[in-house]
Amino acid sequence: MGVRLLLAAALLFGGCASVSDVTGVATQQDLLEVRSELANVQRSALQTRTAAEAVVAQFEKRQRERTVEDERQLQAMSQRLDGLSTSLTSLAARIDDLNARTEALGRQMRGATAAPAPLPPTTTARPMAPAPTPPPAAEPTPTSRPSTNALQPQDIYQAAYIDFSKGSYPLAVAGFREFLRRYPDHPLAGAAQYWIGEAHFSMARAFTNAGQADKATEALEQAVQEFRKVQANYARSDKAATALYKEALALLDLKQPAVAQARLQYLVDNFPQAEEAPLARERLAALKPVQ
Repeated sequence: MGVRLLLAAALLFGGCASVSDVTGVATQQDLLEVRSELANVQRSALQTRTAAEAVVAQFEKRQRERTVEDERQLQAMSQRLDGLSTSLTSLAARIDDLNARTEALGRQMRGATAAPAPLPPTTTARPMAPAPTPPPAAEPTPTSRPSTNALQPQDIYQAAYIDFSKGSYPLAVAGFREFLRRYPDHPLAGAAQYWIGEAHFSMARAFTNAGQADKATEALEQAVQEFRKVQANYARSDKAATALYKEALALLDLKQPAVAQARLQYLVDNFPQAEEAPLARERLAALKPVQ
């Protein structure tokens, strides 16, 4: 009996108690380790989330700043292009004005020592309008200069040209016609007549693109008439050869190749040094096999 008690005690304290203790300690340690690891993971996740949110916020901020900057640069470029276009238009009109003034001054200098130069044959049929030149030197100096508020010929011409450059063709036509009504013998009159034809030609192209064939044909026929007026009334104009070439193009659009060929041949024969002459020769070469 005593031996059994001793064995039981030995088993209890030596075997069963030892397993229980070992098992109990291992479970608590695992739990502590898991909890500790969980806490570490949670901290890492929080740090990672915080860092990610910071990166996203910074990216979005840079994206917004970039978008605003891109829009600002695009707007600045657009304004710059508009300014350059306006400047280019003004410069072109200014060049025409200076050329006209140079021709007028040349005529004045020649007229001081010789008889007045005769008008081109196409303009002698109508009376000469007063030339837009300063009054004689005999008049008092204060009245020899026009008022700064007075509308000058080149002002009307430039306003019409600006309308043309903007695509406001009806306004441009009205402006150039007003210029010709007031100053039919001005050095820029031939150019004004040309731009009237060019405006109708441009309107014809716009009607064609819009599928309005009838209006396109009407505009082309009007363009032909206006271009012919350049040759008829301002044969010595710098735009005479250009008007002939554009007239031929309008005639081709009107399905009149024979008449177009005749106009191109006239250009080549009478304006061999013009910039349009090589283009006219190319058109003629393309048209001849058709005839």
